[in-house]
Amino acid sequence: MKTTLFGRILFGASAVLFGTIALLWHDAETWQECHFIWTLPFGITTGVSLMAAQIAGGIGIQFPRTMRVASVVLGIVYLFFSLVCIPSIIAAPKVYGQYAGFFEQFSLFCGAIALCSATEVSAARAAVFGCLARIGLGVCTISFTLAQVFYLRETAVLVPKWIPPNQMFWAILTTIAFALAAIAILIDRQARLAMRLMTLMLALFGLLVWVPRLIAHPQAHLNWSEFSLTFLITGVAWIAADLKVPIS
Repeated sequence: MKTTLFGRILFGASAVLFGTIALLWHDAETWQECHFIWTLPFGITTGVSLMAAQIAGGIGIQFPRTMRVASVVLGIVYLFFSLVCIPSIIAAPKVYGQYAGFFEQFSLFCGAIALCSATEVSAARAAVFGCLARIGLGVCTISFTLAQVFYLRETAVLVPKWIPPNQMFWAILTTIAFALAAIAILIDRQARLAMRLMTLMLALFGLLVWVPRLIAHPQAHLNWSEFSLTFLITGVAWIAADLKVPIS
């Protein structure tokens, strides 16, 4: 459990932040792919309940006594968020952004599964949970790669212009880095190193891309949701990298 300390602190804090801003703002920029929830029967009640559960789960995983239950709560929330993305995929199957949204949410579900592995008493079940979390994260990382391939110019625009040599260089380099990380994770070759490097890269995304945008445009809800989501996924990669179980 100690090996997941910093990862779960980041994951939990980001979950609390995302849940809080989502309760404050009900627009599509904040909820993104999950905005569909508001159109469901009892959508407001469902949305508020899910975000309250996310906040409670984010707090709960900070404490050893409640970490197990809280990880299950987060798993249920993020699985629901993943499933909610499916109607958008069906409605626009040729738009990769819809798939990207699903895998972003599914990666959070993998983080909750990784936490279940870290709290599991049975070594056999811990290994199963850890394997599922790692494989799931590897598949999600393929999606991260494809998202940057399909939206390479949009990705390049996000790179601060002051970082040499140029924006497109870093967009291409990070796309290649995601692809290599996905391969390493899925074939279980230097997988832990790949996830640690991906954790660092994602953290730098948050610090260099979204923090300056938050400072410059704090009124933009998209900046807050992307900031929270980036560090949620960073926490997932960190937790998965700290698991002491092999993929296979």
